[in-house]
Amino acid sequence: MNKINLLDVTLRDGSYAINFSFSASDTQIICKKLEDVGFKYIEIGHGVGLNAGGTQYGNAIQTDEEYMQAAERVLKKAKYGMFCIPGIARLEDIDLAHRHNMGFIRIGTNVTEVSRSEEYIKRAKKYKMFVAANYMKSYALPPRKFAEQVKLSQKYGVDMVYIVDSAGGMFADDLEKYYRAIRKVTDLPVGFHGHNNLGLALSNSLAAADMGIKFLDGSLQGLGRSSGNAATEVLVAGLMKRGYDIKINFLELLDIGQTYIQPLLVTKGIMPLDVVSGYAEFHSSYMPDIQRCSAKYSVDPAELIIEICKIDKVHLDPAVLEKVAKRIKKRVNVYLGKYAFNRYVGGEQNAKKS
Repeated sequence: MNKINLLDVTLRDGSYAINFSFSASDTQIICKKLEDVGFKYIEIGHGVGLNAGGTQYGNAIQTDEEYMQAAERVLKKAKYGMFCIPGIARLEDIDLAHRHNMGFIRIGTNVTEVSRSEEYIKRAKKYKMFVAANYMKSYALPPRKFAEQVKLSQKYGVDMVYIVDSAGGMFADDLEKYYRAIRKVTDLPVGFHGHNNLGLALSNSLAAADMGIKFLDGSLQGLGRSSGNAATEVLVAGLMKRGYDIKINFLELLDIGQTYIQPLLVTKGIMPLDVVSGYAEFHSSYMPDIQRCSAKYSVDPAELIIEICKIDKVHLDPAVLEKVAKRIKKRVNVYLGKYAFNRYVGGEQNAKKS
């Protein structure tokens, strides 16, 4: 079968799950281990990407440059890269990455805001970096409209494009519709980044390979934001079993995950709001807003997630969220009032009969 490129995102997406606490030493050790077992692409740094430390997104314990230096110091064959969200990252952050020989960069925008990526893509291509356009919340546009954004990215000069299931709520047939729409407008390589809110990250990744997608993301032990990602170890095993050309030492890879990532895991089972996020296609970065608003109005956060996603799956407007919470609160109060009244009347009638 055709070759599949695996991109390990443990040191970037996985950092969400441990409060962005990977150290420079962790980065060196895990980068070197991943390179030794055969990985060619390793993503590092703050989960939100370049220049995200020191903002409202949470401090990483190292600077971007310290992460770059750590990876640069140990990698000889693999490329390391970082995530870049225009507006959080600055153009000068790409200049810094170039000075530290960063091999690839993924420019992430909401799928509805791809035009914001143009300057960043062009700056990275100026330095001959391998550039991917990552369409966060890809599901927020129908496939035909999504493909129009792909054409924009191609015009800006990207080397590949990524379908991103940010909320972990897509099915394989959804993924195929987006892939076919892309293929109608470009022959650029396509990647897939899946989250596991509905337990589908692995099966969707395998389906992506079968339909022709060439780059797949995984993280060791599935470590990542919300319900996490496809587990790199299991993804490699699945691809190998299906006959794909995966030049990775599978058994040594298992040791890396067990030795360096398992001790970081907090066993918590299936979290209801993660599942609801997958169902409603809700991005977990807005969960603090949901929690605050649900507490303020004493409404179910799950219901609040579902209702707000009927309005907007890309952004969360706090004013709109408050209105939705008030509406839910009013509906619940009316329901409970009627329920209590009916119970009282029923009890009274039963008392008369006795």
